[in-house]
Amino acid sequence: MISATTHDWNRETVRRFWDPSRKLLYHLRRYQAQTRETLRGKLLRKWHALFHQVWSVICGADIPLNSQIGGGLLMPHPNGIVIHPDAVIGANCLFFQQVTIGIGGKRKGCPRIGGHVDIGAGAKVLGGVVIGDHAKIGANAVVLCDVPEHATAVGIPARILACEVEEQRVDERFG
Repeated sequence: MISATTHDWNRETVRRFWDPSRKLLYHLRRYQAQTRETLRGKLLRKWHALFHQVWSVICGADIPLNSQIGGGLLMPHPNGIVIHPDAVIGANCLFFQQVTIGIGGKRKGCPRIGGHVDIGAGAKVLGGVVIGDHAKIGANAVVLCDVPEHATAVGIPARILACEVEEQRVDERFG
């Protein structure tokens, strides 16, 4: 089982030259890690900012350099992914293409996404919603309300399906 709290940095390891999503995250992480105010530190920061921009254009993704993203983010198809700079994303999440994490919807603020959340292609998570750990968001869902842990949200606007944990308990009782 994939952890919702412990970052799996192996998921972000660049495996070959043409690995756009991992290269994008590599330069994002290096930019954020470079805090030295020396000349070398400032040059390295600009270097990583430049290459973050290059890989953003290649991927067609809009992930700001000041994003709060937990380790282990996996983006198999990074095309069209948009993340608001104030959104908070937990460890070991999975985002497919055309995912938008941003403001709007019923609540003011930005989404807070827990650890090990899988978000399907074309899904939108909007407003100050909270997505619990191990939740799943279906393809093309528009999430405007909170999603509890281990739950699945589907539809426009998204509705919550039965939690996996509750289903397991029912299966264990009736066996």
